[in-house]
Amino acid sequence: MFDDILRESTKTKYEYENKISSCDIAKDKLKEFKPLSKELLSQLKEYYRIGLTYSSNAIEGNTLTESETKVILEDGITIGGKPIKDHLETIGHSEAFNYLYEISGAKKITENNINRLHHLFYHLIDESNAGIYRNKSVYITGSTFVPPKPENIQNEMMMFCKTIPRLKDTLHPIEYAATLHLELARIHPYIDGNGRTSRLLMNLALVQEGFTITCIPPVLRSKYIETLNLAKTGNKDPQHFINFISTMVYESQKDLIRLYNSVT
Repeated sequence: MFDDILRESTKTKYEYENKISSCDIAKDKLKEFKPLSKELLSQLKEYYRIGLTYSSNAIEGNTLTESETKVILEDGITIGGKPIKDHLETIGHSEAFNYLYEISGAKKITENNINRLHHLFYHLIDESNAGIYRNKSVYITGSTFVPPKPENIQNEMMMFCKTIPRLKDTLHPIEYAATLHLELARIHPYIDGNGRTSRLLMNLALVQEGFTITCIPPVLRSKYIETLNLAKTGNKDPQHFINFISTMVYESQKDLIRLYNSVT
């Protein structure tokens, strides 16, 4: 599957245009605003901590709004009438995001990093399964894709993590990040929280390679799931998903450029 991504794409056959070249231009544009003040860097971290936590949770059915997410994370106030699990997912995702920032200066991603991201997200919900590979078969609602059997997960994750350095050296950083997301989602190693861990992993790869934290708006949930499922089932062509992710990266970059222009 990894080698399929190295094929030359035919842009006209995909719904989403490949925006990688535009992302490279935007990345250079963002460099013009550096160096950033410590205050602005701190504000940006909070901006993305809230934005990614809200959007990633909302894609999975969390009912908290972005404003409510902000209140929970910044003020420590619970939201009346909202499920306890929604609050725990918010706090856990925030912890995982902080860890993402801690290791963003590293030049590699390890199996331990991935399991730690899941553990931090999931430990408040189910400590016994946080960062632990599932021992049960799972079925994904609304998809014909069947994840690997539990007895195969350890080997699948080992092989996946061994392949990460080659993917990094071979692919454009956005293709690399999208591929990590796609492959972790395909293996589906945890009993729950695979989607959020996959998006955290994707963003870790993006930030390590000098790109912007990228949020997938909940309004695009159906398109996101459609492109992800298309890459895992059917013709297993990852290019549609890569194009979608490149579009999300580009939109996130444009948002950051607008933000920088408003404060400089």
